[in-house]
Amino acid sequence: MSQRITIDPMTRLEGHLRIEVEVADGKVVNAWSSGQMFRGIEMILQGRNPEDAHHFVQRSCGVCTYVHSLSSVRAVEDALGLEVPENARLIRNMLHGAQYMHDHIVHFYHLHALDWVDIVSALKADPQKTARIAEDLTDAQWGGTPYYKSVQQRLQTFVDSGQLGIFENAYWGHPAYKMPPESNLIAASHYIEALRLQAKAARMHAVFGGKNPHPQSLVVGGVTSSKDLSADRIAEFLYIWKETQKFVKDVYIPDIVAAAKYYKDWGGIGGTTNFLCWGDFPQGNGKDENLFMPRGLVQERDIKNLREADQEKVAEYVTRGWYEQDRARHPFEGVTKPDPGEYEPDDGQYSWIKAPRYDNLSCEVGPLSRVLVAYANGHEGISKNVDYVLKTLDVPAGALFSTLGRTAARAIETLVIGEAVEGWVNELVANVKKGDNKVYQSWKMPTKEMMGYGLNDVPRGALGHWIKIKDKKIDNYQYVVPSTWNFGPRDEAGKLGPVEEALIGTPVADASRPLEILRTVHSFDPCIACGVHVIDPDSNQVYKVRAT
Repeated sequence: MSQRITIDPMTRLEGHLRIEVEVADGKVVNAWSSGQMFRGIEMILQGRNPEDAHHFVQRSCGVCTYVHSLSSVRAVEDALGLEVPENARLIRNMLHGAQYMHDHIVHFYHLHALDWVDIVSALKADPQKTARIAEDLTDAQWGGTPYYKSVQQRLQTFVDSGQLGIFENAYWGHPAYKMPPESNLIAASHYIEALRLQAKAARMHAVFGGKNPHPQSLVVGGVTSSKDLSADRIAEFLYIWKETQKFVKDVYIPDIVAAAKYYKDWGGIGGTTNFLCWGDFPQGNGKDENLFMPRGLVQERDIKNLREADQEKVAEYVTRGWYEQDRARHPFEGVTKPDPGEYEPDDGQYSWIKAPRYDNLSCEVGPLSRVLVAYANGHEGISKNVDYVLKTLDVPAGALFSTLGRTAARAIETLVIGEAVEGWVNELVANVKKGDNKVYQSWKMPTKEMMGYGLNDVPRGALGHWIKIKDKKIDNYQYVVPSTWNFGPRDEAGKLGPVEEALIGTPVADASRPLEILRTVHSFDPCIACGVHVIDPDSNQVYKVRAT
């Protein structure tokens, strides 16, 4: 007999997401992903000045602020046929790289790690044994028996008080947790250290962006950072970058490898079929050319036959969304007309998220897609690190197509993109030394009708903004974000969205504590926020559970 499990809303993510699954014989056999909030910024933008659009779209979220701004200015620049100065390209890459470093660290340690790490189990750890294990695992600047004993005492204080604070209401003791107490204590300490580090890492955006969130230095035509091209400001950025990159190399990567050894079975759980990425980090002028992270499409998991990716093949379905029903449309022709209704997952509308498709394919976007495309392209940094992880874990390449592979890919690209940031800084320094301080290309808005698009690949995946300009005003504006790709519902043909597909086959040991479902959903880093309600249809019992 099957049963339905509803998690609404999901926790440890941005926005409001409902996940419903049907479980039979201990595994998920059907799934529905429902976005429970309506954004509507496309409607707000109509009739406004195109060069102001990026200020609005970066307010879509308090996390993904810079990346929407970057896509927006690129869309207007594409419409104008405008190329930005070399220094602007470099600063944009530096800020974008900083976004990856900060975002991925926060995601793993504070949004996803608790799906793998049993914090309460750490209270049973032997601090001396923990210190010995940590010495072999990490080159972190902290450690030793007294340090791990102090972390354990801090956790014990939470427990004794009856309030676990940030670790409250999770599924501690769940049989799906596999790591021993000492490994859990190490991970708990790194959770705390990552909290300290992420506050510093966010300052990289403030150096050349003015502030974080919502950096203010991006403009159509370049950046406004001309006064920041000083030795002191560049050194400040580099100092924070160095500390953050050291954490990625010495702590984040080892933690991923260490944890993965206990969860190798998740190398066969949570996979999807098709993978799309727009690529990013331009290495020179020229639209969409010579990208550090390449563009491409992996179809049917065939990484030996990488396909080109063209934005013209994107279309969004609204068949199962709370919108006025319409045919699938390319974003240039996109329509956003809300039509609220009942939640009807089986045969009706059930989400505010549209269903984007690439050439009618449901495609996963994000770190795994980027790493697969880069690996297929022979990207030196990605290939070296992927091969290292596969060899260390003694797993085949097929294990990449999974929840575990998705989580490892995020760490790998954080390291590789972090390394590239230093190169962009050095290029900027070389330009400044030879007297090149140009960061902005002046322009004028023509009266003719124009269209443009801005593509980038952001921490959560492929992002695109499309704009139509008429009489110097925005006539239409649409954007397709990573979580639209990943968390979209079924389309007109009934094809599942990527997260819906990924959940099929997921084991569920305890319907009242669906930890396994959280693992796969969180591995996509949803940006769509916070209690969990699970209903057992056989007994009609309602489980009210909260996850940290």
